[in-house]
Amino acid sequence: MSLVSPWIGTALAGAVIWLAYRLQTVAAGGRTLAFALLAGTVLGLVLQRSRFCFYCHARDWFDRSDPRGLLSIVLALAVGSVGSTVVLGGWVPTPVPGQLPPDMHIGPVSSALVAAGLAFGAGMVVSGSCISAHWYRLAEGSAVSPFALVGSALGFVLGFKTWNPLYSAQIADAPVVWLPAHLGYGGALALQLGVLAALAAWLWRGFAGRTWPARAGGDGRAPSLGAAWRRLWTGRWPYWAGGLAVGLIGALVIVRMRPLGVTATLGGAARSAAERHGWIPERLNGLDGFAGCATAVPATWLTPNALLLAGIVAGSFAAALASRQFAPRWPTWRDAARGLGGGVLLGWGAMTGLGCTIGTLLSGGMVGALSGWVFGAAVFTAVGMGLAVLRWHAARRAGQDV
Repeated sequence: MSLVSPWIGTALAGAVIWLAYRLQTVAAGGRTLAFALLAGTVLGLVLQRSRFCFYCHARDWFDRSDPRGLLSIVLALAVGSVGSTVVLGGWVPTPVPGQLPPDMHIGPVSSALVAAGLAFGAGMVVSGSCISAHWYRLAEGSAVSPFALVGSALGFVLGFKTWNPLYSAQIADAPVVWLPAHLGYGGALALQLGVLAALAAWLWRGFAGRTWPARAGGDGRAPSLGAAWRRLWTGRWPYWAGGLAVGLIGALVIVRMRPLGVTATLGGAARSAAERHGWIPERLNGLDGFAGCATAVPATWLTPNALLLAGIVAGSFAAALASRQFAPRWPTWRDAARGLGGGVLLGWGAMTGLGCTIGTLLSGGMVGALSGWVFGAAVFTAVGMGLAVLRWHAARRAGQDV
């Protein structure tokens, strides 16, 4: 394999590093902005090379009983939970009910949260990815992802329109449960790791009696430096590498910026446009008081979350070029319909659930937010049901063709 494409990706990464250096010297809060850009670039690289995608990993399990992807999500949550506990223990030494760590993705637990998770999971099935995966697939030239992101913005607008009645009926008085405040850091961490260990043991049964294809070129010997470099851009990284890296990044970023989230900037842009056109209520009751992927209109668009997203796209694009996986094609009407329809469900679910699989599930679950676990359970329930419907529909069509 030629090294030309990997070196193009390396050059793009160098350009991002230069931009980060410029940001920290010329912009207000530049160090945080530079950190966000670099963290996003590393995250985009990891997501693209490991194909870390909540929907794809769930689909592999439901359709092929392949547990490796879901095990990588479990690993990310476990690593992130340990790291986040260490960090938060220094910020809030004695957790007590009613005192939440600032900016963490800890939201109210209500039937609206369950509905948000179900809608988000359905949107994943329809569009073929979660929002975070659509960002990195955008950099690969996906024909569906641009429409899915536009649809997500429309879904946010729909969520703003339905927020006030949902807030009054279900969310305003819903409990906001932070597990360390009730169990202590040790108890909450033990509970989370215990649940994750039990889930991993249950998934591990998928390995019984099965063999997985060995990586091309693997002969058991230590590779040369050049061969190791080429392997970085061939095929995909191991599942465990993606889970480990995502968990570490999720825990580390809270030291310098808000927890990981990929919808705040998109939601803020949708809210800004909707307010200008009078599409949504002037007052969204209680919304701006919640942490998580806040959708307030920012004073400037040069924010850490915007730079994080820019980094994800840049890192994914560099990785796609380096691995020769940048493959744009002209979209079909089916691509547009899938993207827009699924995106609306994704956006409504993310707005109502105060985040997506990265913000509410991953970042929330890592810090011990019960809302993260409830949202995640609803998401994967909807994915399982949606895939079952697709299998039934495919079998029905096959029977008609016969």
